[in-house]
Amino acid sequence: MLPAFALPSSGGLEIDGLTLLLLVLAALTAGWIDAVVGGGGLVQLPALLLVPGISPVQALATNKLASIMGTSVSALTYYRRVGPDLRTAGPMALAALVGAIGGAALASRIPADLFTPIILVVLVGVAVYTVARPRIGHTTALRWEGNGHRWAAAGIGLVIGAYDGLLGPGTGTFFVISLVSILGYAFLPASALAKIANFATNAGALIFFVPYGAVLWGLGLVMGAANLLGAYIGARMAVAKGSGFVRVVFVVVVGALILKLGYDVVVDLA
Repeated sequence: MLPAFALPSSGGLEIDGLTLLLLVLAALTAGWIDAVVGGGGLVQLPALLLVPGISPVQALATNKLASIMGTSVSALTYYRRVGPDLRTAGPMALAALVGAIGGAALASRIPADLFTPIILVVLVGVAVYTVARPRIGHTTALRWEGNGHRWAAAGIGLVIGAYDGLLGPGTGTFFVISLVSILGYAFLPASALAKIANFATNAGALIFFVPYGAVLWGLGLVMGAANLLGAYIGARMAVAKGSGFVRVVFVVVVGALILKLGYDVVVDLA
């Protein structure tokens, strides 16, 4: 039996060594998934919710702290190696930040079960669209230039940022498919841009959660270090292997999201 730990600034939670190890492994995996294509919250948030004594809002807030550490290093890695266009990333990230703050503020007022079936249908459509068009996202062919391009990017950021503040699962994945299907990016530069926007949505959620004391800082920083390492490895792999690799991981993550949300809908109906 591994000893229990009382991590500083973690709300007095006592976490046994095995649980802490599993949380670190979950954060490492989540960082890798997020860096490649988004969707790491599928792994990290459920792991946090299994901690005895943690409230859902503490789990959500702590997940954002760990995630922002990973998205910061993956965004920097992509910026250095891929060079995403900041004229697209800037408006999208700013709008995503505003959307995430608004979404987090509404999260307690709108029941999440209203959104889950809708998101499930959207994800099934995304999966069918991606599989049915095997050449999509292999090369960049932008659909707009100038202000039209920036306004479209900002619109994507605002809508998906609000979704991240409200619910969150698959935010990075939605950024990637929107950038590929709406703006015409290849998967690799889309993933690079998505990391910058995802950093902004995590920051927006933390702006809302930190003043309420919902973040478990000790646990979040430990998991964040693991998430950061996973993000660094994932970003370098994605850059080395290219858009084809990112597309395969994207399809797998979307499939996992469909299974997870489908299970949630069945449980709610049962």
